[in-house]
Amino acid sequence: MRDHDLAPGRPERRLTTKETAELLGVKPETVYAYVSRGLLGSRREPGSRASTFDAQEVTALARRNRREAAGPSGSATDLSVRTGITLIEEDRYYYRGVDATELATRHSFEEVAEWLWTGEPTPGAAFFAPETTVEAARRAVNSLPEHTTTTDRLRVAAIAAATEDPLRFDLSEDAVLGAGRLLVPTLVAALPQNRPDHRDDGPLARRLWTRLSGRAPDGAGLRVLDTALGLLADHDLAASTLAVRVAASARAHAYAAVSAGLGALEGPLHGAASGLAHRLLLDVLDQGTAGPVIAAELRAGRRVPGLGHRLYAGEDPRAQALFRLLEEIPRAEPALLAARDIVATTARHTPLHANVDLALAVFTVSCGMPASAGETVFAVARTAGWIAHALEEYGERPLRMRPSGQYVGPKPPQPLPYP
Repeated sequence: MRDHDLAPGRPERRLTTKETAELLGVKPETVYAYVSRGLLGSRREPGSRASTFDAQEVTALARRNRREAAGPSGSATDLSVRTGITLIEEDRYYYRGVDATELATRHSFEEVAEWLWTGEPTPGAAFFAPETTVEAARRAVNSLPEHTTTTDRLRVAAIAAATEDPLRFDLSEDAVLGAGRLLVPTLVAALPQNRPDHRDDGPLARRLWTRLSGRAPDGAGLRVLDTALGLLADHDLAASTLAVRVAASARAHAYAAVSAGLGALEGPLHGAASGLAHRLLLDVLDQGTAGPVIAAELRAGRRVPGLGHRLYAGEDPRAQALFRLLEEIPRAEPALLAARDIVATTARHTPLHANVDLALAVFTVSCGMPASAGETVFAVARTAGWIAHALEEYGERPLRMRPSGQYVGPKPPQPLPYP
């Protein structure tokens, strides 16, 4: 334990691990992580295996954590979040330090998800949900009207799965990992099959295929789908991931945190962007050239979907990886040529590169999937990243994401609005 300058005659006060965790607003496991990093000292009392902590040192660490959360200005407005999950750097991105595109192209989506969650390799990882959970999710989804969006169905399935899990409020690492391994396959199983005669087993990508296409799955197509799931599993603090972390900061359980992410994902600027690129690609294929289609988009004041990304100066590495695989599929050639025409036509005025939404659109168009298929792939994939971020956030001080509003309304006091 570190030495402390205690006031003369003042007894040294010791805290238990539970008391220390409560004062710091973290889990007991995080307290021991502080010890291993040298941020806290600990001592075992004679005749006991339990560790105790100096109250003054714990209080000082709590104050320091609050200052760091508040930022240099002293107000909690800095939304920068320390994370060990995904790094985006120099037109590449990494999952826990490993090149994400290499990981996703060489390993199954389930193995990628386990790496994001635990940082440990899990060869042959497979996700299956109990039949009772799947049936509850299917009943809930089947009760929705036909015009319901895919994301709405997934959100309802997540809520139904939560009601079947009496331990959902257990936020320990093992419990949250169990919820993730159950929730991802439940989301897929709850969606209606296009091929009901097909066996609903095997890798997750194969099960998802039957929800997206009426065509029989083939090896090349399944490889693209499985890789796409791995590539989309996480992408740092995108809007939906931030929503998940805010929910987790309030200690919402994993199912509720994922539901928050699905709500943010439904916006046209996030998960739904692939559907817009899908429709654009169909228009170009119908017209035979991108020129008039791009002109119509620009005349309507719309941004051309599937192009550019604020985090990459060059081409989106996720798009690069998918295009390489799609080039090996003969039936994808027309859509690939149309996508290249879109990029080349738009580049005459604005040098924008293809992003993952356009690559997903090439895949979904080539495989006879609906425009909503890309959003479904995005949502199922990103659930893995959301679980990883929820796990990470549960180890932080609760309710730390509380920015202060900058009031710009009428200066008070104002008269009451009613006589």
